[in-house]
Amino acid sequence: MGSGSSVNVQYKYSLQKSENAFKAAVLIQQWYRRHVARLEMRRRCTWRIFQSIEYACEQDQIKLHNFFSYLMDQFTPSSSKERDFISRMFVSGESYKEAELEKFCDYESIEVPDSYIGPRLSFPLLPDHATALLEAFQQKQQLHARYVLNLLHETRKHLKQLPNISHVSTCYSEEVTVCGDLHGQLDDLFLIFYKNGLPSPSKSYVFNGDFVDRGKQSLEILVILFTFLLIYPKEVHLNRGNHEDHMVNLRYGFTKEVMQKYTVHGKKILRMFQNVFCWLPLATLIDQKVLIIHGGISDTTDLDMLEKIQRDKFISVLRLKKRKESSRKPEMQAINGERESGSDAAGKEAAPRLSLQPQSAQAPSTANRLEFSRWLRQTVQEQIDTCRRLVDISESEPEELTYSSMVSLKDVDEPCWTRQQEWKQILDILWSDPMPQEGCRENKVRGGGCYFGPDVTEKFLEKYSLQFLIRSHECKQEGYEFCHNRKVLTIFSASNYYEIGSNRGAYVKLGPDLIPHFVQYQANKTAHMLTMTQRISRVEESAFRALREQLFAHTSALISAFKAYDGDNTGRITLSNWATAVESVLRLGLPWRMLRPQLVCSTKDGMLEYKSWLDELAMEQRSQEHIQSSLLEIIYRNRSNLETIFRIIDRDHSGLISFEEFQQTWKLFSSHMNIELTDDGIDDLVRSIDFNKDGNIDFNEFLEAFRLVKQCPT
Repeated sequence: MGSGSSVNVQYKYSLQKSENAFKAAVLIQQWYRRHVARLEMRRRCTWRIFQSIEYACEQDQIKLHNFFSYLMDQFTPSSSKERDFISRMFVSGESYKEAELEKFCDYESIEVPDSYIGPRLSFPLLPDHATALLEAFQQKQQLHARYVLNLLHETRKHLKQLPNISHVSTCYSEEVTVCGDLHGQLDDLFLIFYKNGLPSPSKSYVFNGDFVDRGKQSLEILVILFTFLLIYPKEVHLNRGNHEDHMVNLRYGFTKEVMQKYTVHGKKILRMFQNVFCWLPLATLIDQKVLIIHGGISDTTDLDMLEKIQRDKFISVLRLKKRKESSRKPEMQAINGERESGSDAAGKEAAPRLSLQPQSAQAPSTANRLEFSRWLRQTVQEQIDTCRRLVDISESEPEELTYSSMVSLKDVDEPCWTRQQEWKQILDILWSDPMPQEGCRENKVRGGGCYFGPDVTEKFLEKYSLQFLIRSHECKQEGYEFCHNRKVLTIFSASNYYEIGSNRGAYVKLGPDLIPHFVQYQANKTAHMLTMTQRISRVEESAFRALREQLFAHTSALISAFKAYDGDNTGRITLSNWATAVESVLRLGLPWRMLRPQLVCSTKDGMLEYKSWLDELAMEQRSQEHIQSSLLEIIYRNRSNLETIFRIIDRDHSGLISFEEFQQTWKLFSSHMNIELTDDGIDDLVRSIDFNKDGNIDFNEFLEAFRLVKQCPT
């Protein structure tokens, strides 16, 4: 009996011990799940902050373009000097005739000194040249300007022979590797080549645009890719992205990078890059089944039209939207000394398609010679353009439609509907994003392109007998992501895009079966040593720092919004009203109530003293004590726009603009801003901000002009 009792006690003890261990395991599991859930929630909030700020910045770029379009519409030049200035300001991306471009490039006249120790190129290029470039760039060496220009010259000649849509077959290589955005991050390209191997006759690559901007080594990436393109023209394929656009480069860093690295020949190199970008193919088709485009599609995307577009006309997709006849006509008449007559109905409505048949629009009366002459020339020009298209005859080097060409066409108004349609086709494939909802709508978040739903994808794939789409354009945490029932694949190759540890990079490999195989990586060694918690905390800190800058930049608007909820003028509002007011001002679509603990440190009785909170934000951002808070707010909010404007005016990219350019710019802005300055006032302003009295204005002095004008009574 005693032994049996002892066994029962031991059994109960073991059972109790196992039960406690089980409960402990459940508690640990619950704790771990809550911990992972909190980390995931923090990660998602951080991700939304970064993406919202990024897309808002892109939207600002579109708004800036629209601002300049408005200025062109509203400002009537009063003299030939002003007209020439506007033309020069807005045609920085104009096309050169072949002979003019050859003369402008003129790389043969640039001597390479004996002291130069970097890589040397000779054409035709060989694989050894590519290897030498890779080694040189790893050692932080720089390619001489002569070789850069020579490489761009040869690349342009090659790209001009390529179709708009490149065709790749897996029959000629074991597999095709598709890479997404690199954005100037050379380490990611090195890691891709290390893991996957260099381009070769048995290893094809498709690089899907956005090679430049944001990162610091965009130029080196382009040099490497163009070199491999010339060595293996059948195995290396490059698509154009939305950042292969000189107007975008002005804002996001590539223009600045080139001018810093090549102070003497930077202008020539930039001009050549602009021309090379417009010759990049628009898409790549693998085995007639997988379409690779940078952004996406819309419900009007037409591959047949994309194949026939003269892609070199669109040097900047942001600035080729031709003004409507109704808005251009008064200015044309003012320049020509004419009075405004009746509206031209034919200019408002676009014909649905080109035709050799006479247009239905009735000819003006022959009594009005000017109107009849204009109608006759337009009709003839339309028929000439139609014939050229139908028999595939084009000019040797078509000029980009620019403001100057609009002004010079006094009596001839070429049809704009075909170019408008072509422009939209390119804009959509470079700027669009997929969405989970059905349909197709304007992409107001980015400011360009559209959002397309799974139904649009399905119809498009069915129409062209495709299996799926590969696109880039969006940063993804894992480097890739499927959507639309795995019919749309996003691939993004720039790791640590927002911050170290924010995301992996990835590339995808396709064999003859067209089944995607992914390779993910982290190019930064620090990211490998961080735990998940450390990585999220680091990225989160960077995201909230950027968000506080955005809040500070909108201080004045926030105060007005807060006061709307503070009827008694107590200086205090509820946290709920705080969240609503902040979203109404910033419009970032963020969960402000969830983010509030990271942004609002302390509250009393659930109420926020908003003036004290804004003062704390100002203390964080005020880096220079002598700058007043209101001015610093203006600079934070507008610095990117102001810097872009400055670079547009600074056509030679010297970092300086002349007095005359500054004076003409202020005249141009006065039609849009609530600032009225006389010519004498502008002269006084330009002299007062030229601190070093060198007769030119740098960017810091340019910002000073906005400070002085801000203080002047309007």
